[in-house]
Amino acid sequence: MSADTSALESPSRHARSEPGTNCPRCPRLVAFRQSVRVAEPTWHNAPVATFGDPMARALIVGLAPGLRGANRTGRPFTGDFAGDLLYATLLEFGFAEGIYRASADDGLRLRDCAISNAVRCVPPQNKPTTQEIAACRPFLKATIEDRPELRVIVALGRVAHESVLRAAGMKLSSFAFAHGAAHDLWWPEGATVRLFDSYHCSRYNTNTGVLTPLMFREVFAAVRRRIDELG
Repeated sequence: MSADTSALESPSRHARSEPGTNCPRCPRLVAFRQSVRVAEPTWHNAPVATFGDPMARALIVGLAPGLRGANRTGRPFTGDFAGDLLYATLLEFGFAEGIYRASADDGLRLRDCAISNAVRCVPPQNKPTTQEIAACRPFLKATIEDRPELRVIVALGRVAHESVLRAAGMKLSSFAFAHGAAHDLWWPEGATVRLFDSYHCSRYNTNTGVLTPLMFREVFAAVRRRIDELG
């Protein structure tokens, strides 16, 4: 697979899978976004687009942009602790190349991989509501459907896990979330996509021992094996 993440998606694909700069779907998120634009006018302060190769076989789905991370830098998981652990792990397992410097212009590139979020706008206290998750789900659904080579999804946390299942039209009760679990999903087009679950790589989870770097690496070792099996 190509390692070039600079390939641009078509305008029609982008319109389906990414909200506009001033997406009006969630009034609470709009109000929060506007307040941060006033307080920090040099930040990205807009929905954060999916980062990576449109033809990637692996897609990582997180919860939402962090206030001082992706909402500031404009790239998923960039600029906060969660990104430090995620990108270090991606580099270790060959899903990225370059040097991660916590900046969207650090030149880091993804290989056969893309990163997105269940909710594209930063929520207050990093907690989107059920309604906001549902309002953003069509973008996640399109992000998944518009990647024809997709064979693996990594859900970082229960919210991402459930949002992926709902986007796929699957019953939540049939695919219980558990760290390290793997579930085979069948998309309408007939492709099998394996969903891997991981606890979210947040500072809280790592500080409390809910997730250790070793536990996180074990998930991506399984993802690497799955991708290698596919050839």
